[in-house]
Amino acid sequence: MAAPRTDTPARKFLGRLSLPERNFVADALRTETVGGVILLLAAVAALLWANIPALRASYESVGHFHLGPASLGLNLSVEHWAADGLLAVFFFVAGIELKRELVAGDLKDGRAAILPVIAALCGMAAPAVVYALTNLVSDGSLSGWAVPTATDIAFALAVLAVIGTSLPSALRAFLLTLAVVDDLFAILIIAVFFTGNLNFAALGGAAAGLLVFWLLLRKGVRGWYVYVPLALVIWALMYNSGVHATIAGVAMGLMLRCAPHEGEETSPGERIEHLVRPLSAGLAVPLFALFSAGVSVSGGALATVFTRPETLGVVLGLVVGKTVGIFGGTWLAARFTRASLSEDLAWADLFAVATLAGIGFTVSLLIGELAFDGDVALTDEVKASVLAGSLIAAILATVLLKIRNARYLKLCESEERDDDLDGIPDVYEQDDPAYHLRMAEILERKAAEHRRLAEARTAERSGGLAEVPGRAGEEDGGPA
Repeated sequence: MAAPRTDTPARKFLGRLSLPERNFVADALRTETVGGVILLLAAVAALLWANIPALRASYESVGHFHLGPASLGLNLSVEHWAADGLLAVFFFVAGIELKRELVAGDLKDGRAAILPVIAALCGMAAPAVVYALTNLVSDGSLSGWAVPTATDIAFALAVLAVIGTSLPSALRAFLLTLAVVDDLFAILIIAVFFTGNLNFAALGGAAAGLLVFWLLLRKGVRGWYVYVPLALVIWALMYNSGVHATIAGVAMGLMLRCAPHEGEETSPGERIEHLVRPLSAGLAVPLFALFSAGVSVSGGALATVFTRPETLGVVLGLVVGKTVGIFGGTWLAARFTRASLSEDLAWADLFAVATLAGIGFTVSLLIGELAFDGDVALTDEVKASVLAGSLIAAILATVLLKIRNARYLKLCESEERDDDLDGIPDVYEQDDPAYHLRMAEILERKAAEHRRLAEARTAERSGGLAEVPGRAGEEDGGPA
């Protein structure tokens, strides 16, 4: 007789994170949120600086001011230093994040990783398709197909901070994983499609420098005074090789060890990321935004954003392409992998996060500069379209997330609840007998206190009732 068939239960996704992963995500997002607010302020400052008539000339003169050793091919404008130099720090952190996700995070488990990876890939492919269709229909340039493909996690988190939405940790982690995969493919796009004429001598020197960097790490050599000068040399060689200089930052980030050895609380990669992330989020990216986001926002410029095919393609790619790609990719992946959504969330929540992912800023601005290099007017118009598309996506996400915010608040409260006051949320201790013993002791103390109060109130009430007839008789000699 054949054994009875048992159906494999559907796998859940967007469920509660493990405690270590939750703590890591909370720490990472806290820094990104602060950096995102600074980034938002930098973008506003850039727009004001570039659009106030009395200040516009100074904005252009500062951005175009050149400095650096010309003999080394590094006599660059301030704007260029911000894009190629400071953003290398941002991509260095992105490389560490990617390495950690691959060895210790959500991307380590192939089954768990498939949904965010598919969502990220669809969230990059759909905007490119939307841009391409918009420009094919209107006979525009296809050069900017990659501009709307990137999500800016810092800016997205800044929006969450400003609107005060208590997004559950699972959705925040999903957004963070999306951004990490997004950054990886943005890096590949920059490396493959925006590499100029190669200088093989400089490229060979950069490769040799990276090899030395890797060997020093493997030998356990420590000291910033060793690695920082070496990193600068690698960056300079990479810049002169024709490959975009930010690739050097990614490569060095990927080389760091992000899995702790026995006896280590944190890995070297996590320690370095903890040190460098504030520099990236609080200085490097905001300065890039300050010298890249300063575009004209006059009525004519804004009208051009919605009439020119290149700029309209960017806006539609960010607002429509990102949302449809991420939501549709996740829904299809869940359907075909038999994964089911966590019972605490609804598909509407994922749709709102997909809309939020349409905020493309840092990498989108960078790709826009690379895609239309040499056409200053079109570059500025594309930057304006990135800002417009990101703003529209932020407004839509705000409306959708606010509708569900009451539900999010309840989820966050349950995630944070710590009745036994041991510093660990109660939801992570349900399988620990010691937790239940602590709670039993706490509840027994509370029960004893309530019994004492009940007895005291009963005694007070009994005493009061005994005195009522006497007091009543004193008034009029009649019964109470």
